[in-house]
Amino acid sequence: MSSTQRVEGWRERGFTLIEIMVVVVIIGLLAAIVAPNLIGNIDRAAVTRARADIRTIDNALNLYRLDNFSYPSTDEGLQALVTSPGEASAPNWKQYLRSVPSDPWNSDYQYASPGRQGGDYEIYSLGADRAEGGEGIDADISSANLD
Repeated sequence: MSSTQRVEGWRERGFTLIEIMVVVVIIGLLAAIVAPNLIGNIDRAAVTRARADIRTIDNALNLYRLDNFSYPSTDEGLQALVTSPGEASAPNWKQYLRSVPSDPWNSDYQYASPGRQGGDYEIYSLGADRAEGGEGIDADISSANLD
């Protein structure tokens, strides 16, 4: 077999630079289509997790109230669900949570008693922007307006 025949045989089995570039472009186009959908799902998952956390904290606060006849004060905060705020304000205290979770954006959940919008209390996350207000992923998520 001559060297010319071996080179031609190799060229028939391999990919040309153009073919490889076409495949890379196709993969890039698919990634451009899939990435926004994936990012949207991540944002929705963060909001869903925040709502679930708020419901869990809400349940713990209601148990606290059943045992101690009132909700923790704003100053005592959500930490009153983890460690006793003292015999005077929580005579029948038990541990209601192992720890207070952080929101999906690594910020603390906020607590106000009485609530900002009325009600006995309010648990809320400031959203992705960590500032009050906002829209979409930046909107506050509150126990006062859970679906």
